[in-house]
Amino acid sequence: MILMSPPCQPFTRIGLQGDVTDPRTSSFLYILDILPRLQKLPKYILLENVKGFEVSSTRDLLIKTIENCGFQYQEFLLSPTSLGIPNSRLRYFLVAKLQSEPLPFQAPGQVLMEFPQIEFEHSQKHSVDAENKRERKKIEPNVCFESSRQCSGKEAILFKLETAEEIDRKHQQDSDLSVQMLKDFLEDDIDMNHYFLPPKSLLRYALLLDIVKPTCRRSMCFTKGYGRYIEGTGSVLQTAEDVQIEDIYKSLTNLSQEEKITKLLMLKLRYFTPKEIANLLGFPPEFGFPENITVKQRYRLLGNSLNVQVVAKLIKFLVE
Repeated sequence: MILMSPPCQPFTRIGLQGDVTDPRTSSFLYILDILPRLQKLPKYILLENVKGFEVSSTRDLLIKTIENCGFQYQEFLLSPTSLGIPNSRLRYFLVAKLQSEPLPFQAPGQVLMEFPQIEFEHSQKHSVDAENKRERKKIEPNVCFESSRQCSGKEAILFKLETAEEIDRKHQQDSDLSVQMLKDFLEDDIDMNHYFLPPKSLLRYALLLDIVKPTCRRSMCFTKGYGRYIEGTGSVLQTAEDVQIEDIYKSLTNLSQEEKITKLLMLKLRYFTPKEIANLLGFPPEFGFPENITVKQRYRLLGNSLNVQVVAKLIKFLVE
């Protein structure tokens, strides 16, 4: 089996999208060059990359190569939310098997957005899945108030730099009963003082923060810049239980900087710990870092990681 995660920078939406011309693609192109010339081909291939790889010339070359080698394959765009994990980490995956018969879940020309329903799995979980689908259509009382939408169905109040569409999407995510709450992934005994956002960051990035509560069923993708940078690197956790975020933000108008900081500190916003992010990424409970690895290094390593449960399920589909 070959497991590959080529450098993603040539394919990211915020990058230059150099694709095959980016020098960082060279190592992967070398693999594609030697693959047909191997005396013994691998039986299985699993590849991961960022969303955007599926429309690249490098992807086209990959497909041409494995087809010529006799592999059957399927492409996916998957997020851990498909497994009930409250974390968005959309990634491209390709699984391939050296055989003449199509894969049982193969959908030629399609990039699947969900895990396939294998027959043996479907027979075991049919009743559970049917119940989940019914439950997902219900609107649960919105115990995560970050979405800014009142439970009564009134118009959303835009108190941060978010569009109405973004607020509605977050509300739908928090109402999805098939996804666990964040509280199931949090540590019980930590010194939160090490993880609270500093006042300067609160004041500067207040309108950009993606704030979640333990009862939310969603979180942003955590990147290697988490803990150092604020915008777009991951969600932060509101730990104050008796404070409504809407009330705080709507009261900030015309306040002095000191008064704004005082208000924002009432939310008790903190970063997720490295262990909590590892939990969301599907690492086993016994997983831990060596003590000499700094918190900053742990965030960087986790930001470059995969979701273990997503990859494990794909490998299971491939080999069984």
